Amino acid sequence: MTVIVIGGGIVGMASAYELATRGVDVVVCEQNSLGSGSTERAAGGIRAQFSTPINVELSLESMRVWDTFDERFGIDIDYRRTGYLFLARSEAAAARFEEAVAMQNDRGVPSEVLEPDAIQDHCSGVDHEQFVAATYSPTDGVADPHLALQGYAQAAADEGVDVRTQTPIVDVLRTDAGRVTGVETPDGRLEAEFVVNAAGPWAGEVAAMADCSLPITPKHRQIAVVGPDQPVPETDPLTIDLESGTYFRPDRDGDALVGGHVGDSDPACDPDGYDRSMAFPWAVETLEAAVDWTTYFGPESAIKRGWAGLYAVTPDDTAIVEETVPGFVTAAGFSGHGFQHAPATGTLVAELVTDGEVSLVDPTALSSDRFETPSARGERNVV
Repeated sequence: MTVIVIGGGIVGMASAYELATRGVDVVVCEQNSLGSGSTERAAGGIRAQFSTPINVELSLESMRVWDTFDERFGIDIDYRRTGYLFLARSEAAAARFEEAVAMQNDRGVPSEVLEPDAIQDHCSGVDHEQFVAATYSPTDGVADPHLALQGYAQAAADEGVDVRTQTPIVDVLRTDAGRVTGVETPDGRLEAEFVVNAAGPWAGEVAAMADCSLPITPKHRQIAVVGPDQPVPETDPLTIDLESGTYFRPDRDGDALVGGHVGDSDPACDPDGYDRSMAFPWAVETLEAAVDWTTYFGPESAIKRGWAGLYAVTPDDTAIVEETVPGFVTAAGFSGHGFQHAPATGTLVAELVTDGEVSLVDPTALSSDRFETPSARGERNVV
């Protein structure tokens, strides 16, 4: 069996690796270089503190791999389990935190709800008096996406995966009956029993080539590297003020990564035409928002550099992983969580191709059919 994976980011390479370990002949087609889409611009977060069961389950299954990545792949991905700290400003948000933590605990996540006075036990730089509650889990953390991609890419190559960079897809081939049978590239036609759409922000365009319509929208996100007034300890968690839409986490030498989405405008973005550099006005606005609720940042803080990337967003901020039409598997729309959920997704893709069904998690929660009857409950823990 031959499978073509479109996209050489972390989701595509994890899928290629898992397929190859099951004896599948795999060709990866990446339009640029490996990881040049969203993976190289990810913040590297790995967490199980989500508000929906499916995202918690994807995290837990992925953490089984992240926890042993060095032993499995021979690469240290600088995985630091310093936790995630979510902050709530309102009683309504605190009630949602209670509900989410109860669900997480039922699935084995050691998260807890904190009173405001306990916030500084985990992050001394938060002005805890502005918040009514928080949640924390010690098993959440961060890792290096570049090193993780390197591990998957090397392991895939060792399994015989044919990786073709600088190979864009110009068409997806289908029979008259509608089954996908391969792809067209500038170098010619490639035939396969299955095509996997792991194209991240380009996934909607790839789906359209297969005559599919998927609600996956590229959205612009940015990160700034900030020299704070007070050094941020390396032991601090990734800390998120959900209601302001901002977060920070430790970087090197006391610096911090500061990011988030501020403001109401969030238009779709052209994945081929967006500015990959950080916009300084955005950085100033976002840092000012962070100054409001932390003591680390202030008038002496310096915006050193930054970058921009794309989320591939669905209406409920949860991925689509399914066989969308015969022979065409979708693994996209992770809404900013593709890096951390890549190991589980690779297994799901391999199950769909080799077994014809998913056993790792409940597949209905990842099917695009869910958008035909919209639910009010999407993933809330998104920034």
